[in-house]
Amino acid sequence: MSDNSLRGAVRGRVLLPGEDGFDAAAKPWNRAVPQPVAAVVEAEDADDVASLVRYAAQVGLTVTAQPSGHGAPGDTDGVILLRTGRLDTVDVRPDERVAKVGAGVKWGQVQAASGAHGLTGLAGSSPAVTVAGYTLGGGVSWFGRKYGWAADSVLAFDVVDADGEQVRVTAESDPDLFWALRGGGGDYAVVTGIEFDLYPAPAVYGGRVMWPGDRTPEVFEAFLELTAQAPRELSIWINRFQFPGGPPMVALDLTYLGEASEATALLTRLSKIDGPISDSRGVVAIADLGGIAAEPVDPSPAGTSAELLTSLDDLAVATLSTEPINPLMNVQIRHLGGALAEPVPSTGAGGAVTEPYLLYMLGPGLPHLIEGVTAKQAQLVADLDAYVSGRKPYTFLAPGERAAAAFPEETLTRLRAIKRARDPRNVIRANFPILS
Repeated sequence: MSDNSLRGAVRGRVLLPGEDGFDAAAKPWNRAVPQPVAAVVEAEDADDVASLVRYAAQVGLTVTAQPSGHGAPGDTDGVILLRTGRLDTVDVRPDERVAKVGAGVKWGQVQAASGAHGLTGLAGSSPAVTVAGYTLGGGVSWFGRKYGWAADSVLAFDVVDADGEQVRVTAESDPDLFWALRGGGGDYAVVTGIEFDLYPAPAVYGGRVMWPGDRTPEVFEAFLELTAQAPRELSIWINRFQFPGGPPMVALDLTYLGEASEATALLTRLSKIDGPISDSRGVVAIADLGGIAAEPVDPSPAGTSAELLTSLDDLAVATLSTEPINPLMNVQIRHLGGALAEPVPSTGAGGAVTEPYLLYMLGPGLPHLIEGVTAKQAQLVADLDAYVSGRKPYTFLAPGERAAAAFPEETLTRLRAIKRARDPRNVIRANFPILS
């Protein structure tokens, strides 16, 4: 690949190793993950994406798209890194309860636009994550218990296929590709736009209640009681926090898709736990949904790991609630179930998630700490071995893991067949390739 040939193929900015700005442009969101790439291309628009894919096909190279760099795996040596941040249009059609967004749009932008009309998308915990990457991997939303995977709300994808052709993909136009893109990752085409359903949200209640760490057993007890009978409108996540230099803390993050009076009636159990440090619960504007979990909105180094849990009994809770979590900063369990657990005829590749809980572990990714972080995560998983299903949500995959871990064998076989048929030269590569 010559710099002149690549620069002649696209209109957007091209950066090559050794040039000013290349190192910064190539970095993923997680600064602990090295990302060796052959070039970075910042596409001007969908036409530019198509030109880049045609160029890569002609010269035998591979393109991987990262709008914001979330979920980067690190094994990208020799790949052209495509940034789609300039594809940033947001079109909300409130009468139809539909939004159409470009591949560079972040969830915070969608929620601000849809919330103005009393509508919500199936956003997750972070406003800084792009709709495209999140949705291609399934998308575990605050409102997933009510409406399922974010991917299953998609109506159409605008894509560039492996031949560099721009195509609109729907259930009618291309059932196989439409199915694969709804939760099967981005290994089959480069997505440049997504059209998806919005849902009524005239009222949302939510927030975080925080207690000192010595309340952890009580908070876990309340968490299990509440999740055992939670309506689908209620999502609750429990967190153990150990921030550097601070005391241990435990918190419940929650949302309720409905009126505050209904939510407070459901959550009276929490008033029995004395000594909260803080309580931010109240009516939440859709645009402010990302503030509940208060996740970082700027890139940083981190070590992450996730597992799906088949159940939580007294032994599992004892393991999760009593052992110090150092050097981890957060051990989180999200309650799933509801619509996420139900297969429906129109579902995408994500399928049903029968496991009722998601375990997520986060630690600092600094060089002198990452070994200890990884060891602690492995220890927790080993201690919970009887409850770990072995399947992982695609968007929670960490460097070194494989896409195969996210899917049942039948789904994986179908996804691999679609990949081989649609992109036999491997021109397009997801963060976690389906054939690896």
